[in-house]
Formats: sequence, structure tokens, C-alpha cells
Amino acid sequence: MLLPFPLTAYAGVLSLFSNFLSGAPTSIIEARRFSDGYNIQTASLLRAALNLDPNPSKGGGDVTIVGGTALSPETGPYGTLADIKDRSAIGGQISIYVVRDGDSLSGIAQMFGVSVNTIIWGNNIKNSLIHKGETLVILPISGVRHTVKRGDTLKSIAEDYKGDLNEILQYNGLAENSKLAIGDIVIIPDGVLVTPAYNGAPSVASGSGVPSYSGYYLRPITNGIKSQGLHGYNGIDLAAAAGTPILASASGTVIVSRDFGWNGGYGNYVVIRHDNGTQTLYAHTSQNIVYQGQYVVQGQVVGYVGSTGRSTGPHLHFEVRGARNPF
Repeated sequence: MLLPFPLTAYAGVLSLFSNFLSGAPTSIIEARRFSDGYNIQTASLLRAALNLDPNPSKGGGDVTIVGGTALSPETGPYGTLADIKDRSAIGGQISIYVVRDGDSLSGIAQMFGVSVNTIIWGNNIKNSLIHKGETLVILPISGVRHTVKRGDTLKSIAEDYKGDLNEILQYNGLAENSKLAIGDIVIIPDGVLVTPAYNGAPSVASGSGVPSYSGYYLRPITNGIKSQGLHGYNGIDLAAAAGTPILASASGTVIVSRDFGWNGGYGNYVVIRHDNGTQTLYAHTSQNIVYQGQYVVQGQVVGYVGSTGRSTGPHLHFEVRGARNPF
């Protein structure tokens, strides 16, 4: 049974993670360094599924729950690794899949058009074991695909693309002392591609069609300061004292409530699907006090500020998917 939900996370989240997502497919950019600089091209490493949203916009696409029957890639909820024309409009989708008898990680990965590592990395899976009835969150990955050249090390690659070494190791299944061979492919989650300066006319970012829903969203914490502006998947960071209550920005149904694990850098987090077809995401919580399927009203406490996942101090990473982030 396929239950599609209309659209409803501190820094560096796959921005994937970081980036649970406009309906535009998530991309990994391939970068190859030559003697005369960078030659940048997009790389279709994974098959992209069709986008369910005919008018993709910044902030994410549909969240889809899958259970009971197979979901073919052609009608799947999640596209990946497509060409990027306007990075400001990149978004992605979080999907929730309930494991069935006979499922394998490779089969689920193929179903959603993602890599096995994407599923393992986003669900704290050990020894590649999954169990019937287990709920998997299929997170989008945004980053850079690097082809190893002479002299490269994992540390130098992380520095070149402003990535996090531990995330690179975890996502690629490597150890810190792993030896790289020329031609190896390394994915840098949430990596930043540095391009040569361009002296021509500046490009104008598109995305004017993204709805704003002025006045619809409540600021999710009453105090605190914005420590980082828009980044990742239409997210901001709001620094506040640990234990500060986190409020539902708008009324809706809790789609995800994870209160353990790394979860691709989000740590503990909550996703709410709202009546206007958008989603909001609340990450790095110390504790969630809502559960999946629960209906919450605007201003209701859903958790408390913490520093779980990829975080250097207490703060809330807050995303709006499917609309402009008003904060």
C-alpha cells in the first residue's frame, strides 16, 4: 500500500542530511581536478525516479510511506543525482518504508533509486541487518562526488570540499587509515564545490514560484538567536539553551519522530506534515515528546533543544519543505 503525503534540518547537515527534500531531485556533483582547473559535471550515479511534484520548488517534495507492496522507481517518491541548473532550488524528499518479508537493503535501495550506504547511514543500521516491520527513513543525500587523483588523502579531500571527515568515512564505509587508489570514487556529504571565478554577467536564481504562506508558520522557539541563515534543505539554525521547548510551527501530523542515532547528522528529529501540503523538520533535539502519527496543533511542544547528531552546541535546525522559510 502506498500512502503519499503532500509536502510538508546546525550546520552541515545533509543539508542531506542535509540536505529528510521543491520536489527537485537531490544531486551529487561530480568534481574532477585537472591541471587547468576544475571541470564540473553532474554525474548520474543512481537512477533518478520521476518527480511527483510537477512544479518542484525549494524546500522539498512529497513524503511517502510505503508498506505492503513494492514501489517501482518510475513512480517512486524520490529522485536523485539529476542535473543541477539552480542550486538555490534544490530540494529532496524524505520517504518512510516499512520492511516486508524478503526485503533486502539492496532491493530497497534499488526501489528508491538510492545507494545502500544512504539507507545504512540514515538509519543507524549495524551489520547490514534489517527486520520485518522495521521502519526505515530514506534520506536524501546532497554532496560532491570526487574522483581520487595522485596525492589525495581522505583528510585533504574533506578540506578541499569543506566536508566532515567522520561523515565521509561513515557514508563511504571507510576507516580513517583506508588507502585510496587513483580513480576511486569518494562521496563528500554536504560538500562544497569550489569553482573558478566567472567574470561574465551574473546569473539570476530562479525559484520565484515557491509559495511563501505568509503568517502560516510560528517561530519554533520563543527565544534564541539565528546562528546560521538558510542552508541545506531550506533550513536555518536557531541557537538556544539546552532544554528550551520546541514548538510546532503549524498544526499537522507527525510523520517522523526519531529519538536515537546519528540519522545522517540530524540526530534526534521530528518531521510534521501540515494541512497546506508542506512539511517542517526540527533537528538535534535532546528529547522528542511526540510520536509518529500524532496530530499536533500550532504552538504545541514537540521536543526540547539539544545537541544531538552533527552539532557543536545546543541549537535547533529548522527546515520548511515546500515553501519559503520565513525565518
